[in-house]
Amino acid sequence: MAQKALSKSIFVWEGVDRKGIRIKGEYEAQSEALLKSQLRREGINPTKIRKKAKSLFGGGKKINGKDIAIFARQLATMMSSGVPLVQALDIIAQGHDKPAMQKMVYGLKGDVEGGNTLADALGKYPEQFDELFVNLVHAGEQSGSLETLLDKIATYKEKTEAIKAKIKKAMMYPAAVVSVAFIVTSILLIFVVPEFQKLFNGFGASLPAFTLFVIHLSKLFQAWWWAIFGGIGVGVWAFVRGYKRSQAFHRMIDSWTLHVPIFGALASKSSIARFARTLSTMFAAGVPLVEALESVAGATGNMLYAEATRKMREDTASGTQLRQSMRQYTNLFPNMAMQMVAIGEESGALDNMLSKVADFYEEEVDVMVDGLSTLLEPLIMVILGVIVGGLVIAMYLPIFNLGKVV
Repeated sequence: MAQKALSKSIFVWEGVDRKGIRIKGEYEAQSEALLKSQLRREGINPTKIRKKAKSLFGGGKKINGKDIAIFARQLATMMSSGVPLVQALDIIAQGHDKPAMQKMVYGLKGDVEGGNTLADALGKYPEQFDELFVNLVHAGEQSGSLETLLDKIATYKEKTEAIKAKIKKAMMYPAAVVSVAFIVTSILLIFVVPEFQKLFNGFGASLPAFTLFVIHLSKLFQAWWWAIFGGIGVGVWAFVRGYKRSQAFHRMIDSWTLHVPIFGALASKSSIARFARTLSTMFAAGVPLVEALESVAGATGNMLYAEATRKMREDTASGTQLRQSMRQYTNLFPNMAMQMVAIGEESGALDNMLSKVADFYEEEVDVMVDGLSTLLEPLIMVILGVIVGGLVIAMYLPIFNLGKVV
């Protein structure tokens, strides 16, 4: 009778490779002892192994940007430690707790084992690996410096994902304020105000104008709540769909965003940071400036910056210096960024200067988001207090006047 197969668990491990470099990762194995044997066969001396705790809410099914950033860092770390590409992909796949990610990495491993380059294998997954990622890997393979390029890619992905997370955090606060305020108001108007209305019907006196307004608003919500909530849902769906599918609508929203107080500056600095970080990474990888600018355009996160970048590409292709082309867009690029680019071109260290520009504006985004969070936390309380307090006052005004009736 065949033995029942042992179930596998995911282990988090730390160890030292043959070069004495400390590395860590995740691996799926049947037991800790078998994992130790596997790591030793790969030339890794394990120093710490523990079973990975399962997430309370699950790991999620869809592959996101953070997964790709972690993948790039793991691959860069293992290859720089001397682990062969196919073996590194196998380790990453076995150690991942997201099925979709496991399937994709095993697919990459199969393609590489079949004789394809890593760049060709990555190109089969355009939703996960954009043109910029694939081009950089291709450049690394062609120049024989894949380990170095993977490290740059990993740093780039980590930086860009971090700034995306910061922007999402900043944008979520106003959405949270509006959503919470609307939900609280709806609950009060649909369930609480009608109870007060029953009480007011026995007063036999005229009600204050403010109270009457709230009662009429409550009746509107009770009668048409389905249309109000449905209309908001359809409106949000139409906005998201239009933003994704209509270039004109997308451009209008991106243009409007840049002019919104506080948030406009945040969006602008974020786009400049992405522009500089992406161009610095590609230029350092040996990608020609004209070719690099085409990939940079899609990474800025704003259509106005993307259009400006494509125009700069056309200018540089005809022999114009990047700094001269950037001067056409003083409304998008501040003087400091243009001066740093000019210094980089003059000194022959454009990638280094662009990296410094990216560092500066990423720090600016961090500071702005932290300040915005500090500002909006009490603002939420103020807005909710005004709304709830206003409704309470409207309901208690007739009770305050009850003595006059009696």
